[in-house]
Amino acid sequence: MKIELEQLTQEVEKEIKPIFEKIDEICEKNSSKVLKAFQECDLQEQHLNSYTGYGIDEPGRDKIEEIYSHIFKAEDALVRTQMISGTHALYITLSALLRPNDTMISITGEPYDTLQTIIGIGEKPKKSSLITYGIKYEQIDLIDNDFDIEKIKERFSKNDIKLVEIQRSRGYSTRKSLTIEKIEKAIKAIREVNKEVIIMVDNCYGEFVEEREPIEIGADITVGSLMKNLGGGIANTGSYIVGKADLIELCAERFIAPGVGKEIGPSLNQNPLLLKGLFFAPSVVASSVKSMVFASRILEKLGYNVEPKYNEPRTDIVQTVALGEEEKLIKFCQGIQKGSPIDSNVLPYPGPMAGYPNDVIMAAGTFTQGSTIELSCDGPIRPPYIAYMQGGLTYQYGKLGILKAIEYMQK
Repeated sequence: MKIELEQLTQEVEKEIKPIFEKIDEICEKNSSKVLKAFQECDLQEQHLNSYTGYGIDEPGRDKIEEIYSHIFKAEDALVRTQMISGTHALYITLSALLRPNDTMISITGEPYDTLQTIIGIGEKPKKSSLITYGIKYEQIDLIDNDFDIEKIKERFSKNDIKLVEIQRSRGYSTRKSLTIEKIEKAIKAIREVNKEVIIMVDNCYGEFVEEREPIEIGADITVGSLMKNLGGGIANTGSYIVGKADLIELCAERFIAPGVGKEIGPSLNQNPLLLKGLFFAPSVVASSVKSMVFASRILEKLGYNVEPKYNEPRTDIVQTVALGEEEKLIKFCQGIQKGSPIDSNVLPYPGPMAGYPNDVIMAAGTFTQGSTIELSCDGPIRPPYIAYMQGGLTYQYGKLGILKAIEYMQK
C-alpha cells in the first residue's frame, strides 16, 4: 500500500506541476505588492518596537496600519492583536456600522456559522446578537454558485438597505467560494441601482490567493483574520479591517471608545511578528494553495468527492472532501492530526464549540492555537459530513501531512 501511495504521489505531482507555475506567478505579484508597501511606507527598524500601557499614537502600530492600507488600496486600516479572530472583527464592524432599524443583507446566502450567531439567526438568538438591538436581516441566495444579479438589482433599487455582506469563502456550506471576478460583477450591479449602501466583504481565507483584493473592485470595507492568510503562520493572533476612512473610524470607536478610536492600543511586542508574518504571507499562501491542489487531486484519484477540483480556479485556501459518514469525517480529521508537527499523538473527537450550532471536530497540531494557515481540518457533525481542510506553511509539510492522513484512513 505504501508503494502504491508513493507511485500515486509521483503521478499527481506531474499532473499538477503546470498549476503550481501559475500559483508561483500570483505569489510573485503579491510579494512585489508587499515589498513595495514596506518600502513606500518607509518601514524602519524603530517601527519594530512596541509600547505598553495605553500605546498612545504608537509609531509601529500606526505604520503597520499604513502598510495594510497601501497593500489593500484602502483609505485606512485597523490592525490589532486585540481583535482575536475574524468573527471578532466582523462583530466589531457590523455593530459599528449598523443602528437600530437598519437592514443588513447577505447576497451570498446563509452566512458562516459564527456569523449567524452574531446576527441572531436561529431559534434562540443570543442576548447580544444584532437582531436584539433592532437590526433587520435579509438574504439573497446564490444560484448555481453565482450571484442572483436580477434579484440583487431589484432589492437594492429600493434604497432601504444599510449594509450588504459578501462572504468570499464557502464557510461550512456546500457552495463554491466566490472569485474576485464574480464579486466584482455583483458590486457593479449593486452600484448601478444603489450608490449609498455599504458593501462589506468577509475576506477570510482569501487574501493573496488571487492578484486583486475586494477594495480594488469596489468594496467599501473588508475584514479578515491574521491567524489565516495574512499572519503567514507567524502572527500569534489578531485581525484587520480595511476600507474607507469614515467607516474605519466608526469601527475604531466601537472597538476602543468614542473619541479615542485608533489613537490608543499597545501592540505589546507583537509588531515584528505581524510584519514578518505579512512579509511571508504571499509565499505561505502559495504553499497552502499548492497543498490543497495536491490534496484535491490525490483524494479524487482515491475515489473521494472533492471541491474544488485540482484544476479549477481558486479564490481561497479551503479544500473540501465529502465523506458522507460521521465516522469517516472523524477518521479523516484524526489522520490530519497525526500528520501535524504538534500533538500528533492526540486523537480529536467532535464536541461543542462556542458560536457553532452543531458539534464540530477540529484537527490542528499548530504552532498557534486555531491557526488555519497551518495545515488543519475541521467540520460540523451534520450531513453530508464534509471535511474542510486548509493551510500548509510549506508545500512539503502540507503534502506530508495529507499523505499521513490518507495512510491513517486506509488502515
